[in-house]
Amino acid sequence: MKRILIVEDQPDIRKLIRMTLEFENYEIHEAADGAFGLRMASAIQPDLMLLDVMMPGELDGLQVCQRIKNDPALKSVKIVLLTARGQQKDREAGAAAGADEYLVKPFSPLQLIETLERLVDTPV
Repeated sequence: MKRILIVEDQPDIRKLIRMTLEFENYEIHEAADGAFGLRMASAIQPDLMLLDVMMPGELDGLQVCQRIKNDPALKSVKIVLLTARGQQKDREAGAAAGADEYLVKPFSPLQLIETLERLVDTPV
């Protein structure tokens, strides 16, 4: 079973994502901010992270993404950035941080599932 970590500060969005993924064969974990998400990633070693870009606190999604991709123990984790910012410069910032995929909110449940299936079935 693939392990998914959702790092999103909005409880309603986390719930929607969790409800979408509950019907799939995933072990789902959640964090409400970047610092906790980073600690959870180290603890649970997820296969994939859904990572909100704009979060309050000491670390935003881009910083968390960069730290994970620079950590030898975590660099194989696939990261999907979730954001309301869909401009080219935003996508470039996500790519520079090491994100594997970029989903612009609002996205459909089907789009989310297809993205995850494509990434978790891709060898590292």
